Amino acid sequence: MSDPATNLVLYSHPFSSYCQKALVAFYEKGLPFGHRNLEQPEAMDELKASWPFGQFPILKEASGRVTAETSIIIERLDQIAPDTPMIPTDPDAALQVRFMDRVFDNHLQSNQQRIIYNTLRPEADRDPIADAEARAKLETAYAWLDGVMATRTWAAGGTFTLADCGAAPGLLYAHWTHAIPERFQHLWAYRRRLLDRPSYARVLDEARPYRGYFPLGAPDED
Repeated sequence: MSDPATNLVLYSHPFSSYCQKALVAFYEKGLPFGHRNLEQPEAMDELKASWPFGQFPILKEASGRVTAETSIIIERLDQIAPDTPMIPTDPDAALQVRFMDRVFDNHLQSNQQRIIYNTLRPEADRDPIADAEARAKLETAYAWLDGVMATRTWAAGGTFTLADCGAAPGLLYAHWTHAIPERFQHLWAYRRRLLDRPSYARVLDEARPYRGYFPLGAPDED
């Protein structure tokens, strides 16, 4: 009898926000999987053989099927293990979840990463205008999300979904990069709920050995 963990193999790095997003979904579902940590020799070469763009995570199945892009990976997990859906079956509710997922990816994580990539450049090559623009967009995202979360427990309402899988690492690293102002109390409360969620608490602990990779210095409080 085959090991169910060999049926699904996730190529990922524990410190990557998008990999963490996928891991949260696996842990929410209690779904067995094999983990190919990209710190392991040859793991990145194996990933690029299946997905030449080299972005991670990717999901490989025993059938040979490969799924890339984190939100699509999580949708695939819903097909495999539908009992704990990360996307609601109701079309209107599903649309709201996908919308909030795009907000966290496109308006939070993308701007946070623009700041990090700029920081990693040689000092003479850094772009202060791009840095300021990204920080201003994060401030806009923080203010908008604070208003949204004033009436919600989770990103799209009362149920933990795909959107929260991405919000957890997104808000973690965004605050490390450009601090969330204290006045956004609803957003702060939501961030605390995410950090306390057992699935993300597990992901966060698994990533602790790699905190030295964060170029701005990882704070001690999280």
